[in-house]
Amino acid sequence: MPEEKNTFYITTPIYYPSGNLHIGHAYTTVAGDAMARYKRLRGYEVMYLTGTDEHGQKIQRKAEEKGVAPQEYVDEIVSGIKELWDKLDISYDDFIRTTQDRHKQVVAKIFDYLMEKGDIYLDEYEGWYCTSCESFFTERQLDEGHCPDCGGPVEKVKEESYFFKMSNYVDQLLEFYEKNPTFIQPESRKNEMINNFIKPGLEDLAVSRTTFDWGVGVPGNEKHVIYVWIDALSNYITALGYDSDDDSRYQKFWPADVQLVGKEIVRFHTIYWPIMLMALDLPLPKQVFAHGWILMKDGKMSKSKGNVVDPVQLSDRYGLDALRYYLLREVPFGSDGVFTPEAFVERTNYDLANDLGNLLNRTVAMISKYFDGQIPEVKLSESEYDENLEKLAQDTRQSVEQSLENMEFSVALADLWKFVSRTNKYIDETQPWVLAKDENQKERLGNVMAHLAESLRQIAVMLQPFLTQTPERIFSQLGVSASEQKSWDSLAQFGAIPSGNHVQKDDPIFPRLDAEEETQIIKDMMKKPAPQKEEKKKEEKKAEEVTIDDFMKLDFRVAEVVKVDKVKKADKLLKIQLDLGDEEQRQVVSGIAKHYTAEELVGKKVICITNLKPVKLRGELSQGMILAGEDENGKLALASIDQSLSNGTKVK
Repeated sequence: MPEEKNTFYITTPIYYPSGNLHIGHAYTTVAGDAMARYKRLRGYEVMYLTGTDEHGQKIQRKAEEKGVAPQEYVDEIVSGIKELWDKLDISYDDFIRTTQDRHKQVVAKIFDYLMEKGDIYLDEYEGWYCTSCESFFTERQLDEGHCPDCGGPVEKVKEESYFFKMSNYVDQLLEFYEKNPTFIQPESRKNEMINNFIKPGLEDLAVSRTTFDWGVGVPGNEKHVIYVWIDALSNYITALGYDSDDDSRYQKFWPADVQLVGKEIVRFHTIYWPIMLMALDLPLPKQVFAHGWILMKDGKMSKSKGNVVDPVQLSDRYGLDALRYYLLREVPFGSDGVFTPEAFVERTNYDLANDLGNLLNRTVAMISKYFDGQIPEVKLSESEYDENLEKLAQDTRQSVEQSLENMEFSVALADLWKFVSRTNKYIDETQPWVLAKDENQKERLGNVMAHLAESLRQIAVMLQPFLTQTPERIFSQLGVSASEQKSWDSLAQFGAIPSGNHVQKDDPIFPRLDAEEETQIIKDMMKKPAPQKEEKKKEEKKAEEVTIDDFMKLDFRVAEVVKVDKVKKADKLLKIQLDLGDEEQRQVVSGIAKHYTAEELVGKKVICITNLKPVKLRGELSQGMILAGEDENGKLALASIDQSLSNGTKVK
């Protein structure tokens, strides 16, 4: 048996940039992010891919309506999507755009290969087409004359088209389903695919269009553009460099471990995509996981209904982790769920503010009061209460791991909250306030405090896949700074928190909300969505204008890179030591790890802004900023400077 690769490749669907994303899109991407973070904590080399599907008739029409070129139209929306992912702290490793050359060139090669192989042929198509879903349907597939997927209008289309011979691979696909029973998750989705689409007879698939030209041209027949099935679906391998001059990432990460999709696009990812890969003689993904929808009480989210939930507004008001917690805790992954303002406020108040926040506040306050802020030494199994808490910590780790491996995020969090609740109960059982009155119980009181601190440390470690800010705030209040004490492996033994750690009381990590007031505020948010990107752009442009006096306040200096280290648990960040002359050295943290190696940087002269206020990034002090530029394809390069200039030279 070949040695199993210690890699993990997970993808989201590539989103269609026809408008602002809502909480449903955030749901998919946050779930993928939680899985990627978990696997990194377990020592895997992770590739987490997301991106945008930017071609097609709908994009072309919307661009024409706005009087702009399609590329300009999608560039604006994609910048907003990237801003949203940054706001939600999505740790993606690559963002693929189907308008990038690295994608388009390979798509044309794939189409050409399938034509030469005889799997694609030219014919004429006549049928019903839904522009919104970019899907063709036969008469029998329509739902009372409407699109069966979105319920929208369809139009009769007759045009010359290239077709993919799907029927050639049906038996092979069914055999693959049989041999790989976990390929489609949940199981019910597989039954839908077989009964609704394969058994009635899988028709050949139209894979080109002539009624619009915004797409990748068919090689040798430019009046046709390659249709969404081949163009969009192939992103999962083009992003890895498949069939390019450098396919090292493809060789390392393919086949994908998990491909996350919404239930509305299961057919494309579990029938069309596997057949395409079979035709290319490539391995199939290990699993396609189709989650449900986040619905409202009155059905799907719709601007006309005034029930669209904007994740940016929720995050801005209640904090990123409150939003991430709700998305991952409230809805069993794979099922539909209903968003209500009441449930969001309730989760924030009861789970986060009361259970977790109060546990941290009480623990830090008691250690400060009874032991001058120093955490005592953990002594195992001194009492039945201790043993129960220690055992539950280990049981929780195992259950969280098992649930995450199955992408049961809500189950994992429910089990973790049992540990949170049990730790709160431990306070009531041991009654530290009573122990504190008896000097003979000082040692016992110390062990109770140590158990509380260690339980909180373990909770924070297990929260790291789900929440991106709260774990560090807990660690900070417990005086935990060493990466070893934040690692997943540190959960193996109860008592990893060092005695003598000094606790630091801080503001509550989740302030309690006024339920009635905040519920109404969220309802008002849904009725009045955030301003559109175009409106915000004007404000941003005005805010960015600076005078020459403001600009002259910035101190640009020539600096030489003398040492480079990676920032732990931050794939994009490098910790760079700079020589600024006159024996002055300083540290800058920069997000260029994907573009430069340490060897490439050491000895290089860069431009550094030296009078910025120092900040901490992932726990590392950054005392300035080095200048770089990034093009629309994501290629980044440091600003160049004449290497003959002395270190510390002022740049004017």
